[in-house]
Amino acid sequence: MDLGWNILVLSFALLASAQVPKKCSAPPEYPLTKLAKRYSPMQRFSSGQKVYYVCGEDFNPSRGSRAVQCVAGKWTKLTLKCEKKSCGNAGDLPNGEFQYEGNSFHGEKVYAVCNDGYTLKGLNYMICKKSGWTGEFPSCEEGEATCSTPTVANSVSSAGEVSVYRVGDYVTFACSRGFQLDGAQQITCVPGGLWQPQPPRCLPPPVTTPSPDRGTGGCGVPVNIHNSNANPADKYIAMTSFASGDRVPYVCDVGYIQAGGSRYRMCMKGKWTPLLLRCERKPCGSAGEITNGQFTYTGVEFGDTATAVCDEGHRLVGKATRNCLSKGWDGRVPDCEAVACAEPPGRTNALMKGLQEPPYTYRTVVQYHCRVGTLIGQRLIWCTKDGTWSDSPPKCKEITCPSPNVRNAYWMGSQTELYQYRHTISIECNPGYKKSGPSTVTCGDDGKWSPGLPDCTSRRTNWRGW
Repeated sequence: MDLGWNILVLSFALLASAQVPKKCSAPPEYPLTKLAKRYSPMQRFSSGQKVYYVCGEDFNPSRGSRAVQCVAGKWTKLTLKCEKKSCGNAGDLPNGEFQYEGNSFHGEKVYAVCNDGYTLKGLNYMICKKSGWTGEFPSCEEGEATCSTPTVANSVSSAGEVSVYRVGDYVTFACSRGFQLDGAQQITCVPGGLWQPQPPRCLPPPVTTPSPDRGTGGCGVPVNIHNSNANPADKYIAMTSFASGDRVPYVCDVGYIQAGGSRYRMCMKGKWTPLLLRCERKPCGSAGEITNGQFTYTGVEFGDTATAVCDEGHRLVGKATRNCLSKGWDGRVPDCEAVACAEPPGRTNALMKGLQEPPYTYRTVVQYHCRVGTLIGQRLIWCTKDGTWSDSPPKCKEITCPSPNVRNAYWMGSQTELYQYRHTISIECNPGYKKSGPSTVTCGDDGKWSPGLPDCTSRRTNWRGW
């Protein structure tokens, strides 16, 4: 009789064990990824259930599946691969091609190269930033960029016998004896077949001999022209009277350059002729390139500013602002250094996996494991953009639960006095008893069975109550 009863109990136990599928604990963490949805560390997942991962900030998925599935109490391996974000293809360059510095990652450049017989207009490169390829899109125009020989009357130039000039060629001028230079002494051939600045003029010197008209047709001190950004040359500032026919040369203020028009005003019949000189703000061009950052500009001319802004996870080293002055940008290009975290707190008995040496810069990942016991906390922590760790280091703890002492019940699996953390068992009542409570319990991190042990009460108790 005892043998038959044991066989019956064992059959019930095997049947219950076969019908209860094993569940999975919290899904694991992987470098460069994060779970698409947050889950509780104590949450359990049914067999067949899926969870999904996404790539971390500044990374894009390149291949593999985003999902892992709970199968027989274990998670399948994540195959998702994440790569650093890229600006991708810069597009087509008509009559030319783009040559890439690398894989179009942040901070890398793409260079424009025109076909033979075409000339590049604009900068020859663009830079990959967070917003994509930045900078003016270049173009290739038909024909080679050339400038014709500049002609300036009453001058001697370095042109010689040359009739055509290429971009970057320059010509210098010297006026013939008895004439004065009005404009730049040196001009350069720029794209578009233009000379910059405009070719100068050689003018006869101003009349300095006394004039019979002085006092009657002469002029007083010339009044400053508002917003002209120009003033008389130094030697004329102290003069208080001028004869009819006298000419006064003007010069652009500091930070301004001549952009056209005559720089002379003449005293005619007691009045000064209008000032035709145009003075424009001197350009400074680019303030420089910052690795892991970029400049934001109010402009690139005299008086404008450029402010350095570092990419996420990087800290500015040096002065952030540069000013466009008469001789170019002041200061120097600052640096954007990766934020570094202090060494992870040592008050843990968990061990780092693999060799980890400082500095622990932005996005550095540290993995922990236990030699003995169960890991409590996050297996992976990483250095965040704020210079702090994403979580506290985990700890190793020996967690056990006592044998589930449920009267009039049985369970499958090893029969022992202590069960390890996260061990799951299925409990069923003996024949003739009714269960009240969960069928599956798990050893929790507090050393107790979760969500609590069931009760098995005799069905005969209810019959007696009728």
